[in-house]
Amino acid sequence: MKIAICILLVAATLAVYWPTQDHEFINYDDKEYITENWNVKSKLSQKSIAWAFTTSHAANWHPVTWLSHIVDYQFYRSNPKGHHLTNLFFHIANALLLFLILFRITGASWQSGFVATLFALHPFNVESVAWVAERKSVLSTFFWFLTMWAYIHYAKKPGIKRYGLVALFFALGLMSKPMLVTLPLVLLMMDYWPLRRLKFENDEGHNEVTEKYSDKKMDFWHLVWEKIPLFLLTTVSSIVTVVVQKSGGAVQNMEAYSLSARITNAMVSYIVYLKKAVWPKELALFYPHPGNSLAIWKGILCGMVLVGISAIAIKFIRKAPYFAFGWFWYLGTLAPVIGFVQVGGQAMADRYAYVPLIGIFIMVAWGVPELLAKWRNRDKVLVVLAGIYIPVLMILTWNQVSHWKNSISVFRHAIKVTDKEHPNFALVHANLGSALSAERKTAEAIFHFKKALHLEPNFTLAHNNLGNALFDAGKTDDAISHYKLAIKLKPDYAAAHNNLGIALSNSGKTDEAISHYKKAIKFKPEFAQPHYNLGLDLLTTGKAQEAISHFKIAITLNPDLTPAYNKLKTEILR
Repeated sequence: MKIAICILLVAATLAVYWPTQDHEFINYDDKEYITENWNVKSKLSQKSIAWAFTTSHAANWHPVTWLSHIVDYQFYRSNPKGHHLTNLFFHIANALLLFLILFRITGASWQSGFVATLFALHPFNVESVAWVAERKSVLSTFFWFLTMWAYIHYAKKPGIKRYGLVALFFALGLMSKPMLVTLPLVLLMMDYWPLRRLKFENDEGHNEVTEKYSDKKMDFWHLVWEKIPLFLLTTVSSIVTVVVQKSGGAVQNMEAYSLSARITNAMVSYIVYLKKAVWPKELALFYPHPGNSLAIWKGILCGMVLVGISAIAIKFIRKAPYFAFGWFWYLGTLAPVIGFVQVGGQAMADRYAYVPLIGIFIMVAWGVPELLAKWRNRDKVLVVLAGIYIPVLMILTWNQVSHWKNSISVFRHAIKVTDKEHPNFALVHANLGSALSAERKTAEAIFHFKKALHLEPNFTLAHNNLGNALFDAGKTDDAISHYKLAIKLKPDYAAAHNNLGIALSNSGKTDEAISHYKKAIKFKPEFAQPHYNLGLDLLTTGKAQEAISHFKIAITLNPDLTPAYNKLKTEILR
């Protein structure tokens, strides 16, 4: 039975996700993580490993994730197929691990298989699998489950070596994505159910499988003390994450989102996640944060619902421990990304639910059979319900996967299904505009950049990219105007300085262009393109040796910059 379930899990997951091998990279984060990241595209070496462990690039510290991208690039180069297949491999591995873990500690093959199936096939998880930049989600979850597996072995026979393995997998998970900070609490909950290491009088639901982990009754504080090293790792990871995200400008201040707005959005988001888990429709890459416009009464009402369910879970914890375990898994694992500390401009994100919804799946898998316990034909009813729901999920997931084919499709879908009137939604229009520009659909790109600026007039990225589109359309003066607006709003915007330099050079204003290339280099020394552009303009002013120097720097910074190679070769041969 166990082998059959594993085979079906693999087959079903491959069936719905196989189209991802023909998908492209998208222009949101994939550039930062792979396609325009020379540190990732360089060879796996002592230098690249050191970079992975010391960089705060993309406002994150996740060295193991960076290493996985570096290794991937050694094999697949710029072909997105291999990168997508690696994500799929980890997702399948996660589904299998989840099934084996639940089966090992509960002995319930069908419930465990159902949870793993929901995890593998739920449309909510498409974002984590179909988006290459979300490698951190599938990779960190892989270590999450390995940590749980190691902890099960430790619980059966405690020892320093087994505990060391728990700590190792946990540390690797934190270095993949700090989402694991709540895992020690999940392990503590496992001590009550289903491991039964923490016992109370008159507990119900004992079985032979869990009894082997509970030879000795332990009190709550002993089990907490046992996990102090893990809590210390959590603390260190949390501090590093906050420092890195603040330095990268990802953490929003109270002026952008008040405390009441954050709490209100958090309470509402908890319920919206549940709603989309039950019926996963209108899923999108980006859900704009409503800011202070969200009615406080909605937050209060949703908060009351959450408190009510929590009270029920606690009341029936001995009779139905799986309910409390699943519910508090959901609440706890979602807490770090629910928005109390607001990162970015999104209200919520599908990728944030990758691990938390497992708790809800557990509640359903163990709860529904118990609710139908007195039905004569319970088993047949359960088979019929699963036989209907799982194929529906597969169809929905297949459809959701199709939206991730490329940047244009994913952002068009986001515009179609989400609220379009919040200023934060400008990001979606700007990225769609960039994708359209790359396909030379300039007129449509300009429309979306202007829509982005209508929603957020001070959006520097949109000003810069609108300038690019206007320049491509031959409207150089208008392009220069938007580049200058971007620089006025953000004086150290290196890309805008570089692009302004190109436009000025095209207008014959070489000296002014050189000035902006130098500013771009000053603000972003690792930026190769302005070195190349500066070299071109220096050649026109007769400064060949200085130009050669900048061509060499450009090649050092980006060995893939072929035009710089060609120019350097030409000048040296003269």
